[in-house]
Amino acid sequence: MNLYIVDHFIPFPQSEYGGIWNVIASDDEECFDLIVEYDGDAFPEYYSMLRSNISKCAKYKVVDTVEPKVVTSFLT
Repeated sequence: MNLYIVDHFIPFPQSEYGGIWNVIASDDEECFDLIVEYDGDAFPEYYSMLRSNISKCAKYKVVDTVEPKVVTSFLT
């Protein structure tokens, strides 16, 4: 498992700047799926950018056994 710290840009007027997602996932695809599920499929027009941001984001190995999940999100 990895901890992903992902930028998620959504332009005004839906959001001021977008936000940051902190997600525990086994791979990039699971990270994407968890964000989309948590986000409620609210901004599909920005999902190609989200995929790109996931692929280049900071990823950290998680030592303990944890379930895949969105840990926190901050969207403006």
